Amino acid sequence: MIAAYTMTSTPVFADGHVMTLRATANSNENDEDYDGLVVFKNYVEAASNGAIEVELFIGTQLCSTGAECLEGVSEGSIDIYISTSGGAAGIFPYVQVLDLPYLMADDRVAESVLQGDFVRTMRDMALETSDDTIRLMTIGNTGGWRNFANTQRTVQTPADMEGLKIRTVVADLPQELVRALGASPTPIPWPELFTSFQTGVVDGSKNGITDIMGMKFPDAGLQYVTLDGHAYMGALWWMNNETFLGMDEANRRVIVDGFYALQQATFASPKRKSIQAYEDFVAGGGELYVPTPEEKAMFAEAAAPVQDWFRANVDGGDEILDALIAAVDEVEADMEAAYAADLN
Repeated sequence: MIAAYTMTSTPVFADGHVMTLRATANSNENDEDYDGLVVFKNYVEAASNGAIEVELFIGTQLCSTGAECLEGVSEGSIDIYISTSGGAAGIFPYVQVLDLPYLMADDRVAESVLQGDFVRTMRDMALETSDDTIRLMTIGNTGGWRNFANTQRTVQTPADMEGLKIRTVVADLPQELVRALGASPTPIPWPELFTSFQTGVVDGSKNGITDIMGMKFPDAGLQYVTLDGHAYMGALWWMNNETFLGMDEANRRVIVDGFYALQQATFASPKRKSIQAYEDFVAGGGELYVPTPEEKAMFAEAAAPVQDWFRANVDGGDEILDALIAAVDEVEADMEAAYAADLN
């Protein structure tokens, strides 16, 4: 397997030295981020014929918050870091476009969009914001799709959200979404969420099923999940720009191809892991509800004002949202053409 990736019989660096890249993810070895990093490490080390080594730091050994980790990337003490949109929004507020609801319909749309020019637009914006120090390499997935889950009742339409206290992160956009749907946003730190369900501090959250089961939230009373798929759980992979540009073209190509392999691994991992997670959720007494197309349209209509809020309140909001909408339109048109060719 490794031999198949080898590009040359001698190290790329003529003087024989080895470059070491320090990559970190504030997660654990059961996470999609780790799956992606293992694929990246294997590819890059093999394809560079050992000229590049990738050292993995899983957890909080190098840094513990998005702001701290991104500062490390900017300064060069960390070469590679993965963040959620919420983790990077303090520095790059426009990345929250990934949290805008009901813009991408399914995995096929999202995965195509995230392999195109939309990501390059966001990369250019991030380079400008960071004074050319932090480079967005790719956007993968970390947990599938966000769905609404709660401890109280089946949610079929936005009217069923009325009165529910929904946990959000401390960021404006998810709170605006929860309000638009008629519920009450309640910022709660992730480590405190299990107890908050038990004590009724919050009634629900907006998470993927692997996170729900990994944190054992059903044991705290979370029994109802509505599969509305309102947001794709994007994973933003950042790299120190000077480190990347300091490589010769052959090694930059290896890194770019390595991030492609990483992205594909993170696309696939949640699909596989969610199968067992859903089975375990139902086996434990949980209820899954799939909204009808008409009901999902009601959610999308109720959430539409969040786009206007984003344009009015987020620096770079117009530019990045227009880029995403254009990318989705292009992908959906290509898909319709593909269906027309493949279904007959």
